[in-house]
Amino acid sequence: MTTGFGQRVKRVLVGAAMLSAALVSAQGDEATAQTLAALPVPSAGAPDLGHARPIVGWVEFCARYAAECAVDVTEPAQVTLTPRLWQTVTGINRQVNTSLRAITDQEHWGVPDRWDLAEDGSGDCEDFQLLKRKLLAQAGLPRRAMRMTVVIDEKGEGHAVLMLRTDRGDLVLDNKTSAVLPWHKTGYTYIKRESQTTAAWVSLGGATAPTVTANR
Repeated sequence: MTTGFGQRVKRVLVGAAMLSAALVSAQGDEATAQTLAALPVPSAGAPDLGHARPIVGWVEFCARYAAECAVDVTEPAQVTLTPRLWQTVTGINRQVNTSLRAITDQEHWGVPDRWDLAEDGSGDCEDFQLLKRKLLAQAGLPRRAMRMTVVIDEKGEGHAVLMLRTDRGDLVLDNKTSAVLPWHKTGYTYIKRESQTTAAWVSLGGATAPTVTANR
C-alpha cells in the first residue's frame, strides 16, 4: 500500500525530472533568484584535512542502513554539473524541504540524536539531507559525490547538511534554505564530512566538533 508520504516522494522524483523553468524557490531572495538554468560560478572545494571521529548518530544509522553508508570507489568522486543535473538537484532539495515536517529527535524519538530517512514524513536536519541523498541517488547521482557534512550553524549549534562535490566546487543542500549554495557562502563553520574512500569521516578544519546534530 502506498502511503501519503510515499506518494509525495514519488512526486518529488517526477517533479525533479521535469525541465521546467517555473521551478524556482519561494524561500528568500537568494533562493528566488536561483533559476534552474543558471549554474553556480566555479570555486574551490572544501579541504580534506585527515581523519575525524564520526557522529554517533551516523554510526547507529549505518548499522541499520548499511547501503546508505557504503562507499563505492568505482563511482566518480564528483559530478559534472549540467543544467539538467542542476535542475534535478535544486528541485529535490526544494521538494524535500517543503514535504517533510521539521521536528527535533528529542520530540520525535525521545533521544538527543537519531539519524533516519524520515520514512514517517517527519525529521530534523540530517533526516532531510539523508532523504535528499537517497532520492538523488535514485535519480542517477553517485552516492560517493554526496557527502553528509557536520557544521556549526549561525546559532553556534551542530547542524547537518549534504555536500555535493562537483566540477564547479562543493555545493550545500540544506533544510534551512531552498537555495543550493557554494559551501563557503553558507556562513557555517565546517567541521567534518563523510570520507569518499571508506565508511569513515574526514576533518574540514573546524575547531569545535559537536557530538550531535540536533537542529530541526
